[in-house]
Amino acid sequence: MKILSFDIEDWFHILDIGDTNSRDKWDSFESRIETGLNLVVRDLKDRNCHATFFILGWVAQKYPHLVKLLSDEGFHIASHSYSHELVYKNSRETFRDDLARSLDVIENITNTKVDCYRAPGFSVTEQTCWYIEELVNQGIKVDSSIFPAARGHGGFPSYGEATPSIIERNGLTLKEFPINCASFLGYKYIFSGGGYFRLFPEWLLNYHFRHSDYTMTYFHLRDFDDGQSRLPMNFMRSFKSYYGLSGAWQKYLNIVDRFEFCDLRTADQEIDWPTCKIVNFND
Repeated sequence: MKILSFDIEDWFHILDIGDTNSRDKWDSFESRIETGLNLVVRDLKDRNCHATFFILGWVAQKYPHLVKLLSDEGFHIASHSYSHELVYKNSRETFRDDLARSLDVIENITNTKVDCYRAPGFSVTEQTCWYIEELVNQGIKVDSSIFPAARGHGGFPSYGEATPSIIERNGLTLKEFPINCASFLGYKYIFSGGGYFRLFPEWLLNYHFRHSDYTMTYFHLRDFDDGQSRLPMNFMRSFKSYYGLSGAWQKYLNIVDRFEFCDLRTADQEIDWPTCKIVNFND
């Protein structure tokens, strides 16, 4: 099973960068989201390919016509929070309010209940397991927030095997689609989205996509945009953010041509959930 998903945010929504941390500054940047999203949607329609779009609430509020476009075309729409803030840096109450705001904005545009979520930067950790309760309490049934390896923005290495699972938390349950991992000499690494996808050569990506029974992609529009402005940051962060932009779109097209993808809505329907592993996140 290979799942195609996009995190819909603008080029300046890079986490933990001082120049873009405040929502007050976002309106001062040139937006490139409409051009990027139209390119992706046009290509998906040409291929009759389905994908899940995790939409930032701020983006939905500013560009409701783009959310309406996705909805009218029948794409699966999910929440990517409202403010694109790291979960582990916020309180439970802040997370709750942010989630509610994102759902309210998106649902008022689509007139459809949003029941799927992905945290910004996969920033849930062992210390923020309360997020499960907050999601379920607001009607979320499917989550794709867990990054089952160590990383700069948190990570959840104790999650275990990166396969679709049922999470249990204080009597509540949630379906989880984690990011999948590959491994080399015991070291886990990601290949199916973001900077990882841009970094690895296409032959290695083909190998991993071919040999992975479960693959969860996560692309950003900025991953394909070599014309975006560069934000000031240190060398390593700049490398991670901008390396491989010029060839990423063609690499993506080649991968989509070679393998069959579905959206999360279809994956949820096809999985035999009673046979999936159960992960206990109780207090």
